[in-house]
Amino acid sequence: MEGTSGESETQRKKELTVNVPVPEEKPFTLWPGKYHSPVTAALWHASSSFAQRARNVSMDSPAQITLQSKTPEENRTSVVYKFSSDTSLREEYRNPWNLFRIGKLLEDLDALAGTIAVKHCSDSDHTTRPLLLVTASVDKISTKKRLRVDVDLELAGSVTWVGRSSMEIRMEVIQPVRELREKDDVALIANFTFVARDWRTQKAAPVNHLVPQTEEEKQLFAMGAARDAHRKKLRMGNQLSSTSPFAKEYNDRLTQILREGRVLCEMPALGDRNSILMRDTRWTWGILFG
Repeated sequence: MEGTSGESETQRKKELTVNVPVPEEKPFTLWPGKYHSPVTAALWHASSSFAQRARNVSMDSPAQITLQSKTPEENRTSVVYKFSSDTSLREEYRNPWNLFRIGKLLEDLDALAGTIAVKHCSDSDHTTRPLLLVTASVDKISTKKRLRVDVDLELAGSVTWVGRSSMEIRMEVIQPVRELREKDDVALIANFTFVARDWRTQKAAPVNHLVPQTEEEKQLFAMGAARDAHRKKLRMGNQLSSTSPFAKEYNDRLTQILREGRVLCEMPALGDRNSILMRDTRWTWGILFG
């Protein structure tokens, strides 16, 4: 009877056995904060000399007077994501549905565009104070095709247009599915506009000139100039006259917002529950934003 009971128990365990698929083994380096993207590495590498110069040069140093002329090829920068072979990198950009994390890619685009802007505005004179460069706007982001998280990807960009104190940087996301690169491999295009400010005066500062060489570069330069003219036209149309009836309404609304903010600062318990206070948050260079 004991032997029969033991055989029955063994048979019961076999019936309860379920074939569970073994999950894909991940490397031990998949910990938060342990991995940096290629853009992070490129950003630190390109900006390290600029940051060192900013620390060594006093803000009382003279501003850059002699502007240089550079070509788009001089500031062109690209980084490659080895998604096909780097599991850690792939996990950083993959969401729970195995799709691409577009928000993280947009952060990388802005970071790389800032690096390109620094490269274009830098000069060889280490006695002049550097410029303060900020992202002014991002034009319509054109998506050509869906990005894949299992295929290598490249981020590339260069300055395509320069005004007096602003510049436009064209960023491309390239993901070829074949060994030979073709035009349809461009998956995303975005134009970033950066403006330059003087560290000491906080006023607009002139930037280096841009000299397009190829026909494509000249065409992109003309398109950038047209977009800048359109933005200026829109700003002129949005300016309110002091005698306009909308000006009083606009000023009254600003006064109301400031009053609500003061209550939230001094007596938060009495503040409007539908209002959120934006505090004096500062970015890397100590400038207030919001």
